Amino acid sequence: MDTHTAAQMTPIPEADVVLIGGGIMSATLGSMLTLLDPDLRIVMLEAAEQIGGESSDPWNNAGTGHSGFCELNYMADPADGTKPAAIAGQFHLSRQWWAHLAERGLLDPADFIHSTSHMNFVFGADDVAYLRHRVETLRRDPLFSGMEYTEDREVISGWAPLTMEGRADDGEPIAAARHPRGTDVDFGALTRALTRIITGDYARIPADSSAGAPTGGPTSTAADTSAGNALHLEHRVTGLRSNDAGWTITGSAPRGRFSIRAKTVFVGAGGFALRLLQKAGIPEVRGYAVLPVGAAFYRSSTPAVVGRHEAKVYGQAAVGAPPMSVPHLDRRVIDGQEHLLFGPFATFSTKLLKHGRLTDFFTTLRRDNLHVIAAAGLQNLDLVRFLIGELAASPRKKFASLRRYFPRARFNEWQLVPAGQRAQLVIPDPKRIGVIQQGTELIVSADGSMTGLLGASPGASTAVPIMLDLLRRSFPGQWHRDWQATMERAIPDMERSTWDAEAVAGSFAATDPALGLQAASADTSSTGARPRL
Repeated sequence: MDTHTAAQMTPIPEADVVLIGGGIMSATLGSMLTLLDPDLRIVMLEAAEQIGGESSDPWNNAGTGHSGFCELNYMADPADGTKPAAIAGQFHLSRQWWAHLAERGLLDPADFIHSTSHMNFVFGADDVAYLRHRVETLRRDPLFSGMEYTEDREVISGWAPLTMEGRADDGEPIAAARHPRGTDVDFGALTRALTRIITGDYARIPADSSAGAPTGGPTSTAADTSAGNALHLEHRVTGLRSNDAGWTITGSAPRGRFSIRAKTVFVGAGGFALRLLQKAGIPEVRGYAVLPVGAAFYRSSTPAVVGRHEAKVYGQAAVGAPPMSVPHLDRRVIDGQEHLLFGPFATFSTKLLKHGRLTDFFTTLRRDNLHVIAAAGLQNLDLVRFLIGELAASPRKKFASLRRYFPRARFNEWQLVPAGQRAQLVIPDPKRIGVIQQGTELIVSADGSMTGLLGASPGASTAVPIMLDLLRRSFPGQWHRDWQATMERAIPDMERSTWDAEAVAGSFAATDPALGLQAASADTSSTGARPRL
């Protein structure tokens, strides 16, 4: 409970909508609201000195435009492609929203999205059989019609040369799958671009990821539009209290305490979202919990290495690995520079944000979620063993994992760098008491005035459909009156439940030119062989 009196507070002018957290979720929602109703006053509050500096930062995530093409952890049963298909459809909606903004001159796609084929690469008879079955299943769905599969080493070498150079032909079965329409996304750059739409002040939010406070000066912590929208940096929310007109938000800022009243609040604070929703006192999060999961990557920026890999190559996760720990060798484009990343390797901290505090996790514990966390832990002892093994592994042992995918990798050309912190969602379950849930969950209070997002991957890639769901549930009157029709013009397949071949081709044809994307070359090897299932 906030004990500071109103007399000690610096009031911020009342807002229609307050966005807590300056990441991809808040930026996506804010951009939609700004264009749907320019008369709304929207205020974004970010605790850090820059926006997009936590999970949205390109060094804190894999940058994969998740489409279900290569994420094997989304499809434990190779005969069931339901989840990959759902994610693929959702990413089409994200592409359509970004393309719409690009066509209006509000986004420059070259700043945040690039074509990169998505691949799988697996070892051993069991995983080869799994991957073959997976591709057979997915190819029957038009969303995956371009997927290719091979067990031919020469073809794999054509797709991803670094994976095969120096690899002994020892008879071990290997296989690869590829979809040529994958993407690499810099969600930090996208977050900043979407925030510029909200503020309407492009000069104060630099495009590069090293940007700190707005360029109005080191003490300037707000960028405002003539319409009244505002971005407040270094404003940490510590209190949420309901009132007759909505909510009163309080917190700390460089010059003392602040307060602001809002009709509607969205909590997009990443790992800290649960804590804030608990402070709001809404019953919808009772029993919910989070577990902190950190990560590190090996990174190479050596041109001779980076220039010879043009794919995101995903493997099979180790037994017990958390959902976001599938090993992958990625080509990344960040601030116009190309890099390779391999990982992630699990790390441990009780922080829920990369720049958080060691007490973060403990502040989320409640009487109603202690048994939920305990039950989930007891049901996931493989995860505990995996994390212990990862934490005990030396840098050289971690590098041996990289060489499994890149046999000729040189230790002196790679650097182990910390990535982001994630808050793995744990939800109450009537039968199992507590369950670790993959993905994200949108929380909406009964009256729609308090909303928030919990969980992790593939969150950023599916931010657009998640925020469409929020608009429907939190603003039902406006949605049915005219917002739905407006958004359907921007995102034509918004209400689509099934994707046939014509719809998939139409979506690619409409969004590829606007986003500057093109499918990877169909040439698959030096012999020109077409891979076959």
